[in-house]
Amino acid sequence: MVPSAFQRLLLGAFLSCLATMPSQAQQFTPQVQEYIKVNAPTVALTDAKVIDGTGRPAQLHQTVLLQNGRIVQVGPAKKVKVPAGAQVINCAGKTLIPGLVMLHEHLYYTMPAGPYFNIAQMPYSFPRLYLAGGATTIRTAGSIEPQTDLAIKRMIGEGKLIGPDMDVTAPYIEEPSMDIPALNTVKGPEDAAATTRFWADKGCTSFKMYMHATRADLAAVVREAHPRKLKITGHLCSITYREAAELGIDNLEHGFMASSDFQPNKAPDVADYPAARKSLLRLPVNSPEMKSLIGFLISKKVALTSTLPVFEPYTNREVVLGGGLEALIPQLQERETATWKQNQLKDTASVRLFKKEMAWEKQFYDAGGLLVAGTDPTGAGRTIAGYSNRRQIELLVEAGFTPVQAIKISTLNGATYLGREKEIGSIEAGKQADLVLIDGDPEKDIQQVRKMEIVFKKAWVSIRRSFSNRCGAK
Repeated sequence: MVPSAFQRLLLGAFLSCLATMPSQAQQFTPQVQEYIKVNAPTVALTDAKVIDGTGRPAQLHQTVLLQNGRIVQVGPAKKVKVPAGAQVINCAGKTLIPGLVMLHEHLYYTMPAGPYFNIAQMPYSFPRLYLAGGATTIRTAGSIEPQTDLAIKRMIGEGKLIGPDMDVTAPYIEEPSMDIPALNTVKGPEDAAATTRFWADKGCTSFKMYMHATRADLAAVVREAHPRKLKITGHLCSITYREAAELGIDNLEHGFMASSDFQPNKAPDVADYPAARKSLLRLPVNSPEMKSLIGFLISKKVALTSTLPVFEPYTNREVVLGGGLEALIPQLQERETATWKQNQLKDTASVRLFKKEMAWEKQFYDAGGLLVAGTDPTGAGRTIAGYSNRRQIELLVEAGFTPVQAIKISTLNGATYLGREKEIGSIEAGKQADLVLIDGDPEKDIQQVRKMEIVFKKAWVSIRRSFSNRCGAK
């Protein structure tokens, strides 16, 4: 990553502080303090269009009053009295949405180790990019340096670093199989259980089963995690979605793209990703088999994470999703552009499966399933923190969701999964002051979500200003 990532994403950011009580005000280090522009106990956002995240229709000419880091009033501008001394921000012609709650994020990026696929931690730039991209809460859906993720979470909370609130997932629960140096592996269910206990004690609040984990591994993790009220998700293959739901998994990643349920003659606890993918390509969009699986997952209260950006085809689309090409160092720009050119008009199978995935996610949502959102900034390297979060909302609209539905999926649904819906995820009185001010109207043009002007996070506000070149890359 290069410093211009922040200039291109928000033209940079300053931070502001909504003071709580004088004795309880958030303390910031000098490195963070230099970005604080406003330090006001009361802020009034006046004359805004509000898409509140609940799924209700947007409301025009609204005033949102923030005090002590909380939303205290939301209502028509003519009826909300702005207190004397409040910091007033005129939002005419602009839209307020809740801060994004994104549940498949990482603090790492693709970094090959010679001929082998590998990933490397991005502890400084990615938290900033997430916040600048409107994500005020994220779940790291799989960690390669959990001790680093936990430390970043703490340092953000202490006002030492800039970034979103974080739900930290433990290292992957994966059986030895793939030569990915950064990937954690376990040897059997006893090891999986021990790993779960160890990282739960360290403060991780989520666990992720990976492609070659077995049913016995998942059962062991469920036995350890659920009594602690901790949740388990999975990017599966050896375990089918139906098997995972039976065993008590809480969440499944990548929509239906990781489902091996339709693979003919599938052997138990054996991962065959090419065969699973072929089975999805053969499966009709409106198949009774998929309808049955969707109904079963909903009956088991399993949430589904949409991660459309990481699967977005190459043909006639952006090199880096959300317009983030210049966030990469020149060598990576060259690599990604070359890969993009090589794949033009050569990814017809990916295009077909991508469209099916969109339809299946819509079917799951329409049937009453809890669809949440994430981006998975890894894979081929086209998916970048912050940029991809905005792109996820755009792709949900491309999939047939309304902008109001896409925003709800990306905000309140994520908060509901985390059990934090009473605190975050919507613009309602009593909730945390996590909001995003957009300089435009995403209902008229969903790509207006790229014009985020102010990102409020609790007592912090990122304002569209210049970070200059002070933001480091690592």
